Amino acid sequence: MMRELYQEVILDHNKSPRNRREMEHPTDHADGHNPLCGDQITVFLDIQNGLIHDVSFIGQGCAISTASASMMTEAVKGKTTQEAQAIFDQFRRMATTDDTVHFEDDLERLQSFEGVRELPVRIKCATLPWHTLHAALIGKNEASTE
Repeated sequence: MMRELYQEVILDHNKSPRNRREMEHPTDHADGHNPLCGDQITVFLDIQNGLIHDVSFIGQGCAISTASASMMTEAVKGKTTQEAQAIFDQFRRMATTDDTVHFEDDLERLQSFEGVRELPVRIKCATLPWHTLHAALIGKNEASTE
């Protein structure tokens, strides 16, 4: 039952991605690319006084990558850069390890991606937007999913 609900969440965010637009005057941005499947993404941030005032993305990607980017923008908008970094760390740990990760109530939907760790080829699809966000947060213009 939960797996079906999570699949619906991912499909919804793929079909109607939130915050998919090029930001006119970002304070930070980064490009990410997954050569294995061709996913490409650019994440834009507008950070004011340590707070993520706005976040958006553009790019081409599979359903998992697009949904992950959409949900990521919703998760970090309005958060401090430190909070966004902590959410990135949690998401990466959930997707790449067997650790049990529990998100705060308002971030619970991110658990939808827990199943990707069973599909190694899809881990990078789910984590690429997050690595790209991380790169933008630390002032790098390119992301690595390594």
